[in-house]
Amino acid sequence: MLSAIAEGSERASRVADRLTLGRPTVSAAVESLTKRGLLLREDAAEDRRATTLTLTPAGEEALAAVDREMLGYPRRPARPHPRSGRVLESLGPARQGPR
Repeated sequence: MLSAIAEGSERASRVADRLTLGRPTVSAAVESLTKRGLLLREDAAEDRRATTLTLTPAGEEALAAVDREMLGYPRRPARPHPRSGRVLESLGPARQGPR
């Protein structure tokens, strides 16, 4: 949600469309993020019925922290499961595909 707003989808309806989420879901998330001090809601200059969403400095820091954390994954390479050979054997002809 923070990322979509930071990228310029500043209205809740646009965020909902972009993230393919229902408007009630986005409204609840916006309410929560606003109460946590991560978002600001302001009347839109061109349409008083609409509100624009912007990240607060705390919202920008939260988004940056998530980005930093995500860049650290995967921290270690995935290793095959010790029994993966047995799983493949049990598939037998199914793993070879149609003939």
